[in-house]
Amino acid sequence: MAPEFEKILAALSQSGVQFIVVGGVAGNLHGSARITYDLDVVYARTRENISCVVKVLKPFAPYLRGAPPGLPFVFDERTVRNGLNFTLTTDLGDFDLLGEIAGGGSYNDLLPSTISVHEGTLRFRCVTLERLIQLKRAAGRPKDFEAIAELQAILEERRDPGFQ
Repeated sequence: MAPEFEKILAALSQSGVQFIVVGGVAGNLHGSARITYDLDVVYARTRENISCVVKVLKPFAPYLRGAPPGLPFVFDERTVRNGLNFTLTTDLGDFDLLGEIAGGGSYNDLLPSTISVHEGTLRFRCVTLERLIQLKRAAGRPKDFEAIAELQAILEERRDPGFQ
């Protein structure tokens, strides 16, 4: 099944969920050609926002990615409040719901390092390219180091006075 990130983003943004796109999709929004297989967002951990996140995601059957089938898992407000980061599989594709991210902290910590994205009718926040590079460095995985080279090239191209 091909991931349907646009549908998840639409559901979150149209419902007023406070979230920031990070990870591979953020890279794509900044011009990266790398393929990504999940959508990563950092969400505000307020009671109201958690309630909204659960309400929005529940129809897409969120389940812990990699967990054995049949493992008792209830995606509800209590679970999200008591947890922090959730790697989920949904009917629309893999989705990482992050209360905090390595090297970036929480939603409020990241908010000053975001841009507003307007894609069609969608409106949401995305980390800046500079911050995304920092987050990839902090994650420290081989795939992140590979992505950094491309993201750094995009950043340098944008800084070129001849770039339009």
